[in-house]
Amino acid sequence: MQSESLNLFDEEPNESKSGVSERPFVVGKVSAVFFSSPDSFYKVLLVKVSETNIDWHEDEIVVTGSFADIKEEQAYRFVGKTVTHPKYGTQFQAINYENATPTTKEGLIAYLAGDEFKGVGQKTAEKIVALLGTDAIDKIIQDTSVLQPLHLKKEIAANLIAKLKENNGMEQIIIGLNGYGFGSQLAASIYNHYRQDTLEVLHKNPYQLIEDIDGIGFKKADQIAETLGIEFDAPARIDGAILTALSDLSRENGDTYTDASALLKATLALLEGSRNQAIDPQKVADELLNLAKLGKVVGEEKRIYLKRLFEAEWQIAEHIKRLQDAHESHSFKQPEIQHAIDFAQKQFRITYDDSQREALLKAMQAKLFLLTGGPGTGKTTIINGIVKAFASLNELSLDVNDYHDTPFPILLAAPTGRAAKRMSEVTGLPASTIHRMLGLTGRETNPDQETKDLDGGLLIVDEMSMVDTALFSTLVRAIPDHMKVILVGDKDQLPSVGAGQIFNDLLKSEMIPKIELTKIYRQDDESSIVPLAHAIKEGHLPDDFTQNQKDRSFIACAPNQVDSVITQVVKKAEQKGFTSQDIQVLAPMYRGIAGIDRLNESLQKILNPKKSARTKEVEFRGQHFRIGDKVLQLVNVPENNVFNGDMGIVKGIILAKDKGNTDKQDKLVIDFDENEVAYTRKDWLQITLAYCTSIHKSQGSEFKMVILPMVQQYARMLQRNLLYTAVSRAESLLILLGDQTAFERCVNNLAVNRKTTLTQRLITVISGQTTVNKVQATKEELSQETETPVSQPKQEVHVPDNELTIQKVLNKEIDPMIGMQGITPASFMKA
Repeated sequence: MQSESLNLFDEEPNESKSGVSERPFVVGKVSAVFFSSPDSFYKVLLVKVSETNIDWHEDEIVVTGSFADIKEEQAYRFVGKTVTHPKYGTQFQAINYENATPTTKEGLIAYLAGDEFKGVGQKTAEKIVALLGTDAIDKIIQDTSVLQPLHLKKEIAANLIAKLKENNGMEQIIIGLNGYGFGSQLAASIYNHYRQDTLEVLHKNPYQLIEDIDGIGFKKADQIAETLGIEFDAPARIDGAILTALSDLSRENGDTYTDASALLKATLALLEGSRNQAIDPQKVADELLNLAKLGKVVGEEKRIYLKRLFEAEWQIAEHIKRLQDAHESHSFKQPEIQHAIDFAQKQFRITYDDSQREALLKAMQAKLFLLTGGPGTGKTTIINGIVKAFASLNELSLDVNDYHDTPFPILLAAPTGRAAKRMSEVTGLPASTIHRMLGLTGRETNPDQETKDLDGGLLIVDEMSMVDTALFSTLVRAIPDHMKVILVGDKDQLPSVGAGQIFNDLLKSEMIPKIELTKIYRQDDESSIVPLAHAIKEGHLPDDFTQNQKDRSFIACAPNQVDSVITQVVKKAEQKGFTSQDIQVLAPMYRGIAGIDRLNESLQKILNPKKSARTKEVEFRGQHFRIGDKVLQLVNVPENNVFNGDMGIVKGIILAKDKGNTDKQDKLVIDFDENEVAYTRKDWLQITLAYCTSIHKSQGSEFKMVILPMVQQYARMLQRNLLYTAVSRAESLLILLGDQTAFERCVNNLAVNRKTTLTQRLITVISGQTTVNKVQATKEELSQETETPVSQPKQEVHVPDNELTIQKVLNKEIDPMIGMQGITPASFMKA
């Protein structure tokens, strides 16, 4: 039984002695299935060899690859190549396979007359083969009516057809997916989505996979389309490029919409870059209008949206109006609230000033309330006061042990696990990630995914600047009418990684009660870090920026010195008792001599070196992981209770060859705050070393010591909110190093607001203006391929007079721990 997809292999064929091109193959019965992945089609088989054209003289061989429901004692033909595994020796890596059903009349008759096909005896099998020939099985699967001339009993015919499809249906789909080069994981995702229609969808419109399957982009879909003969200017191809370009622009810029010019430019780049053939821009304009008619994109005035982001903004506005308009079951008069505030300050043994009392009063009076402020302005104090006052007014216990059969009435949540943990620590109450609270189990937020209905009286969400449009849309949909909602964040921090700038837009709308805390309270220890953060927020560096403080130092150095200087700082810090958990290096970019990847490699050598040849470690994509390494989670995996930005420690390494390892896979066991998760090699893409992380990934966290390099190499990333976010991560010590002009450039470069329309949606919906004029983007607009670039003002270059030279670094003439004499982690232990 042959498969058309076998013609799609990229490997060069072997030349047989007869001159006929033949690919390496192994034919044989499967003796055992050593391993079968539960979430992909990857399997490891032991095959008893009956025929092969490779140099192999043993009876059995191990075969690996992507297979459907392989049956033991069933014969298969595997096509691929031999590989040498460093631990398991020679194996046959199958790129594709097929059922080794008989190809002779005698063999096929014997096969159909076998016990597997009840009711089909020798005579019936002979009739089938006489009528349909040696390719009878393929003909029956493709068109069951070919059996009608034989007038078989219904039961016999039905059983024969069902068994043949069972043996070959799913198998043919996997064979087809293998032929298109999909790995086991993606093949499983595709099959699970389309099931029996998989190959039909692939052949009809491979670009559909871009919309439906996470991890498949335009280039992969286009490769398949080209093999199928789909023309370079086919409407389906242009549609796929438009949707990909629109999604890419949203992901790269954080915008919820784009304009016609930018979309056309990005779409043409995809189309012409993939096949190197010019596309008429008019055809792109025509297809954009067609996508709008199909409801896959939305045009409004001169804005173009992906449908899901357009709808998400409207849904957010409508649900906020619902929450604000909902009848409050318990409304309290101002004197009652003031009394509850008095009770709270007595419990906490503090005295609220006028601004804090105003914040607490407004929060308790509103159904939905926004609280913003920078570091040290007392957001935590207000959160604790709201919780205590709410419990007092509603006569609720704050002891979680009192709620055995009923949910705790106060919900605390944050976007990341670390932020939720901090929230729990400062309130003494349970807190969770937003994903976990909603019961989301996918890697990404799916607007159509079922979520938990939230239950309780009060919801407080911290670190709102990190929440994107998709997640917030899902969250507000799950909030019941009776719940009071407090949204807390720092509006000047970096916006979310995903599209949107939710917290800023909510604040700008002026449609929701809010207060901004501006007074700095956290200066009891004469901290210089908090005032520095506020100076950056206000758009300037303080006069003492380069002067050494009790808790802050500045070291001037060039980009090629950053690695060496940080190495010295960390070595000194380690000598003073700081651990890898206390020290966090933050940098804006991954690549380059001062990039995250380079710094992680150097820091690992200091903080968790390979002590001997026997030190257990594994290697993956250039990184080595050892027991004790600090690692960062890169994606949300709610089912394991780990989320993007969580930091963990490698607690164990289990090698495939280790005794007792039944599934024979390399594993890393990582501890995320007492939550241990096992990662097999296919999951290692989810983690990276975390001695140095991006500033984006540090949001929601605080560290005893932050080491922050800034150099001109980071030019395209140098923005005020980036520097402000990084500085505000430092709890006790801040080591700044690099080029002072790079820090000044950050402060002077105010980040461009993202393109969003949530503020307008809120004003429209809440003010009662519910109509919107949807106008499709015109073809003329799409014909404009470029925009006039916005010129940036030149920044004044200031060269510091205390520049650190390479020689000074090499000679260790400057102490990188300036201002830290006598300081150890114990200096910052709270009483």
